[in-house]
Parts: sequence; C-alpha cells; structure tokens
Amino acid sequence: MATLDQKSPNVLLQSLCCKITGKSEADVAHQFQYAVRVIGSNYAPTIERDEFLVSEKIKKELLKQRREADAALFSELHRKLQTQGILKHRWSILYLLLSLCEDPRKPSNRVPVCSYGALLAQALPRDVHSTPFYYARPQSLPLSYPERSATAHNSSMATSGISSMGVFSINGPGPTPPSLLTGPGPQPVGESMRGSRLAWTLPVSSSPSGAGAAPRPTSGPSSSPAPRPLQRQRRDGDGSAEIGEAALVRDILYVFQGIDGKFIKMCSPENCYKIDSKVPLCKSLRDTSSRLAELGWLHNKIRKYTDSHSLDRAFGLVGQSFCAALHQELKEYYRLLSVLHAQLQVEDDQGVNVSVDSSLTLRRLLVWTYDPKVRLKTLAALVDYCQGRKGGELASAVHAYGKTGDPHMRALIQHILGLVSHPILNFLYRWIYDGELEDTYHEFFVASDPTVKTDRLWHDKYSLRKSMIPSFITMDQARKVLLIGKSINFLHQVCHDRTPPGKIMPASKSTDSPKDATELFTDLEGAFQSKIDAAYFETSKYLLDVLNKNYQLLEHLQAMRRYLLLGQGDFIRHLMDLLKPELVRAATTLYQHNLTGILETAVRATNAQFDSPEILKRLDVRLLEVSPGDTGWDVFSLDYHVEGPIATVFTRECMSHYLRVFNFLWRAKRMEYILTDIWKGQMCNAKLLKSMPELSGVLHQCHVLASEMVHFIHQMQYYITFEVLECSWDELWNKVQQAQDLDHIIAAHDVFLDTIISRCLLDVNNRSLLNQLRAVFDQIIEFQNAQDTLYRSALEELQLRVQFEDKKRQRVEMGEWGVTAEQEAEENRRVQEFKDTIPKMCSQLRLLTHFYQGIVQEFLRLLMTCSDESLQFLSFRLDFNEHYKARDPRLRPSLGATRGRRSSNI
Repeated sequence: MATLDQKSPNVLLQSLCCKITGKSEADVAHQFQYAVRVIGSNYAPTIERDEFLVSEKIKKELLKQRREADAALFSELHRKLQTQGILKHRWSILYLLLSLCEDPRKPSNRVPVCSYGALLAQALPRDVHSTPFYYARPQSLPLSYPERSATAHNSSMATSGISSMGVFSINGPGPTPPSLLTGPGPQPVGESMRGSRLAWTLPVSSSPSGAGAAPRPTSGPSSSPAPRPLQRQRRDGDGSAEIGEAALVRDILYVFQGIDGKFIKMCSPENCYKIDSKVPLCKSLRDTSSRLAELGWLHNKIRKYTDSHSLDRAFGLVGQSFCAALHQELKEYYRLLSVLHAQLQVEDDQGVNVSVDSSLTLRRLLVWTYDPKVRLKTLAALVDYCQGRKGGELASAVHAYGKTGDPHMRALIQHILGLVSHPILNFLYRWIYDGELEDTYHEFFVASDPTVKTDRLWHDKYSLRKSMIPSFITMDQARKVLLIGKSINFLHQVCHDRTPPGKIMPASKSTDSPKDATELFTDLEGAFQSKIDAAYFETSKYLLDVLNKNYQLLEHLQAMRRYLLLGQGDFIRHLMDLLKPELVRAATTLYQHNLTGILETAVRATNAQFDSPEILKRLDVRLLEVSPGDTGWDVFSLDYHVEGPIATVFTRECMSHYLRVFNFLWRAKRMEYILTDIWKGQMCNAKLLKSMPELSGVLHQCHVLASEMVHFIHQMQYYITFEVLECSWDELWNKVQQAQDLDHIIAAHDVFLDTIISRCLLDVNNRSLLNQLRAVFDQIIEFQNAQDTLYRSALEELQLRVQFEDKKRQRVEMGEWGVTAEQEAEENRRVQEFKDTIPKMCSQLRLLTHFYQGIVQEFLRLLMTCSDESLQFLSFRLDFNEHYKARDPRLRPSLGATRGRRSSNI
C-alpha cells in the first residue's frame, strides 16, 4: 500500500473532501472538482482582511454550533499557521474548507457560499495558462449572501479573476460623490495586483464607509435598510407608468454585449444606442442609461473589426495577432459581464425584484464600468487608427498609440504590441539567422523578387518596404537586417558556400514569447541593437573574407586600375608600339585574333607577365562598333571579363563606365604618343634640313605649335593621372580597407567611377568641354599629318639635291663638265617649284595654329566657368604665362572672376 507521501495531490485532495463531508468518493465528485479548480487557479488574497473574514466566518459557524472549544482551538491553530510559510494560499484553503462544510441542500434565507463559489468558477478561465500575460488573483469575496435588510451594505461579487484591480486603482473617479453614498457603492482596494496592465474589474466590497470601515452586521435590529431603487411611479399629467430601474439594468447588460434590449436599441442612422423617446423615463435615468450604453457601442466597434478580419488570411500573421489580442481583451470583458449576469440571476433566484433593494443599479454600473469603458475606448480608438494597415505598418500604428503618460494604458498597448510584433520577430530571426523569407502576405519590411536571376541577387532581388518598417526599428537597423539576410543568401546561392549558419554567427533564438518581443523592441538601443550588430558584423565579415580569399576581389580591383585605367605604364607603351602598324589601317581590315596575339606578346615582354594567371586570362581585346572612315585607333579597346561573385561589384554598368574611361585615356595617351613622334621627327630632321635655309621659317612654326601642344597634353595628362586617377584611387582603396559590408565596397566603387567620369569630362554636364577637348585632339592629328607631309616633301627635295650634287661631282671626276646648261636650268626650275610650295605650307600651318589656339581658348573659357575647382585650377595651369589671355580678351574677365572666387574660398 502506498504511503501518504507517495500519494498524488489529487488523491490526497479527494481524501480530504471525503473526510470533511463524511461521504464516499462517488458522492463528493462535485466538491472534488470544485476544489481542484479553486486550488489550481492560483488564488491569493489581495488584502489582509480577506483571510481574516474567512477565519472569522469559520469561528462564527463553530459558535453557532455551540463548539466554543473548537472555535478557540481553530483560532490558535490559525494564528500559528500565519507565522509559518508552509502554505502560500491560506485564504483559498480556508475558503475551500468553509465551502465544503456548508450543505447546499440546507434551507436558508441566505445565499449559500457555494453559490458564490459557482459564480466565481464561471468567472475563472478554464485554463489558467490560456492568457499568460495575466495573473489569476481574485479580489476579496463575500463569504455568504447577507440578509436582505443588509444587502445594500455587505453584498459583493467576484471579479473576473484575471489580473484584477479595484475601480479606483487607476483612472477611476475621485472620492465617491455624496449622491452615490445613499446606496451600495464600490469600495477602493488598497493595493494593486501583479501585472502591468489594467484588468477588467468589478468592485468587491460594498461598504459605503470605505476600505477601512469594519463590515456591517448581517442581521439584527440595528441594521438600517438602504434606500430602495426607483419604483414604478406615475407621471404628473398622464397615466403612463415609468420604467423601473431594474428593467433598465437588465437592458443595459444586454447592450453591453451588443444585443438590443427591450427599451434600449441600436439607432442605425445615428450609430448609437438610444432609448425610445416614447418610453416614459425620467431624465436622470435616461442620461445614465445613455452613458452606460456607450460601452456596448464600443464593444460593437471592436467586435466588428475582429469579425471582419479574423478569417481574412490576406490580413497576415501580424493582423491575426492583433485580432487575437483584441479577442483576448474582449474575453476578459465577457468574463466581467458573466459575473454581472450571474449576480442578476442570483438576485432573481432569491426573489430580488423591483420592489426590493438590488445590488445592481445604474449608478453602481456606471462606477463599476468606468475602467472597462476607458479600456474599451482605448481599444476602439486603436482599431480606428489601425484601419487599412497590415504587417509592419500595423505594428507601427500600435506602437505610436503606446506613447501615453498613463502607465496602465501604456501597459495595455505594450501587451498588444508584444502579440502584434511577435510574428515580425519570427520573420526577423529566420531572416538574419537562416536567410529564409516566408512572407506570404507581404508583412515584413524585407521584400523579395523571385523573378530576379542569381547574377543580380545582391542588387535587385531583395529590398526594403519602407512602409512596413515598424516605427520602433530605425532605418539603420532595417538596413542592417536587410544586409544580413542578403549576405547569407549571397553566400549560399552565388558563392556556393555551404558553411552552416551556426559557424558564421551565434545560433538563433526563435522561441521568444510575445513578452520577450515587447522587451526586445522596447530596448532598441540595448538588446535589440546588440543582436542586430552581432549578426551584421559576423555575416558581413565572413562574406568579405570569402570574396577576398576565394575570389580575389581586391586583386581584380587593382587589375582594373592597371589595365583599363592605364596604370601599368610599361605594358601600355609597349602595346601601343606593337599595335601602331595595325591600328593605322582602316578599322574594317582588323582581325581580333591578330590583336589578341599582339596583346599576349606585350604581356610576355613587360612586367604584366608576373600577374596572377587568373587575372591575365580575363584580359582581352575588344573592337567597338565601326563607323565609316574609322581607323584601328578609333575602335580598339581592352576588355576584362568578370563573372561569378565579383560581377556583383563589377556590374555591366560599371564595365561600360570602365570602357568609356579607357577610350578617353587611350585617346589621350595616343596624343602623347603622337607628340612624342612629332618631337622625334623634329629632332632627327633638324640637322638634315640645315642645308635648306628656305625651310627655317616653316620649321620654326612647326616647333612653336608642337611646343604648345606638348604643354597642353602634358598638363592634361598630369591632371588626369594625378588629380583624377591617383587621388580617386587612394580614396577608394581607403574606403575598401575600412568597409564593413559588401554594400560599402560597391558604394565606394560607384563613387570612384562617378568621380572619374565627371572629372574626365565624360558626364552630361561637361559635354561641351569634352567636345572642345576632342577638337584639340583632332588638331594634333592634323598637325602630325601636316608635318609629316612637310618633312616628306623636304626630304624628297633634299634627296634630289644630294643626287644632283653627287652626279655633278662624278662627272667632274671623270673630266667632264659637271652639268650642262639644260640640266642646271632644269634643276633650278625644280628647286623654284619647291620653294613656291613653302608659302603654301606656311599658310597651312598658320591656319592650323589659328584653329588650334581658338579651340584651346574656348576650352579655357569653359573651364573657368566650371563649378569644379580642380577644373578651374587646370585652366590656370594651361595658361600659366597668360599666353592665351593676351590673344583673347574674352578670357580676361573670366580669369579675374576665377581669381576672385579662389581668393574668397581661401
């Protein structure tokens, strides 16, 4: 046989019920179920007097049975029990013992205690864990139904049992008005319950003398009856009878549930509950009833919202959580109404009617429903504010409504916010820890486009829905959340990295309750920020490590600078030397495989051969679209193939920018190459043509014009190489080294390209400058052609003259005449014809010089009007000796204005 210690609590409780009642186990089934419900509902007294009243009632019962010794023994044992911490719910156990000892079949003119026990059981939740935010703690309950003569003073009712508070604990009226003291009134409660929110309450002690007053005697001649409710009276002047207050109370209880009563009905045109004007009723009762009926209107408003959205799946998980929170509040409200209805039923069963005093009066209902009305008003206003919202936008609306100075209303909104934001927290955890986004109804602030292909995953697949970002999450936090999940998906889908998420960052915590969600979102600068930062830094760091180590992102970035931005000087120069014979031909005669072979030769002959094979295999030749009259110089371009993860940084748009910059730099480099050839030709031919003094003037013009062009191109090359490319590259490299995520690298790279395009005059704003610069380049090519023509003619003439002199010398050596008269005349005629072409060459050079200087002057004038200071300083360097200023008066005011702006900036 099992010992007492081995028996379960239920077996012990059933044995206790049998021992107290003296009945068998089958006969105490009802008492046993009630005892289990009472003990399991986590009852605890709210004030010290509750336990005292139960003990006093037990002693009175013992005295009535003439068991004075037992009453004294009970008093002594109860005093000792109070000093011990063995039992936590002494009041509940004493109440259970008292309830079990009373026989419900015993006739009495009092309402038995078990009736109140049943009433309390109706108000209790079936499952104490069904609403975890609340705590089931009742107010003080009456121990018996008093005599009818004392009903007005001692009757009280049970509360809903869910985080109860007294009426005056918050937002309640001040001291009870004298008009309310004529009848039964609520008693303030001394201390508030556990839990941070306002509960649906019902005042429990009806002593008009206040909380500190001793209970009135339940019987005896000294008990003074309370005033009766309003009786059916006759109006002056007609024979109609006024409606009794009890009938109005019954109607009001129906209206509280949104049900039309006999006299109070919903008026659809005015959208409110009204009493028919034909019903005979005094103004005070009519006004009081109207004020009470507002509670039903508020209930209908909330119920209509929940009914219309509860079954709407498109409303989403956040919306369903909001409806669930409203349902939970309405459930507590219904528990309050069930207590009121039970009390009304008890009074009807005991014969309380319009002719006898009742504890349910309009004034009492007005006071008792004050806090529930405030609560429903808050919920109704919240429902209005949340109309048409869903997802994160709905959470923002709830959060905005919580900014109130009332701590209890704030606690209510915080509780609702916890339920509403819980789905968002689940979305967020799955996104930042697993990269999963199952947002069927588009509630989360991260959006996904399934039509985007893998190569555009980082740029286009994921984005922020700004309207769905909850107001309690900052834009920076939302951006980090987006980057975390995007990085995880980028690693899995693009980088094909199979590292488990647990090794990248701490494991997820996906079991947060709504209370945890509330605490997390209310501490945005603490716990929430630390969670987001930890996931962000770990994920971003791992992604950058994978890109740099496995895919050589930084090496590819440097390769772009060396080859497409002409940073590898020896390679570019040698490539240009090798390509010159090919590129001077017509563009239509070029073959890409020939140019590719020349490229490979240039790589093997320069320091480019020491680059990584992974980089060199991506370097290739590209021929642009051919236009009529184009040469190889116009269509040749280098290309760099990118694919895989690095294509996320070097997108097609970026590569097109690189191609534009390369073409510009390649043309500028070609101008430098041409001027170098011009200078070589002048240096080599200067001594050869000394014997032709008639060319001194035209050669001098060539030297002067070439010097101007060399100065211009050198200054442009210095500006492009150092002020544009090197400075921008240094800034880019510093940002890349300090980048915390891939977006920082992409943004820095985009800024780098935009800066280069802008300062190289390739953007839309500098189109006129670029046209002038290209015109300068064209004049350089024209000058090369003109000088080549001049030197070709001069060298041919020089060769003919040398041949004539050699032939003349040979004839003299043979003893003959050097030349005949006819030969000499022919030679002189030919020399004269050559001399006649010199003025034409001079005029051509003068015309070329005039066009060149005009284009340069216009270029300088445009530079001076630029907003970019670097371009303004370029104009100063191009005309540092004011050569062009002296020739063109239009440059003078512009130069002065430029200097004024420069001095003001200093």
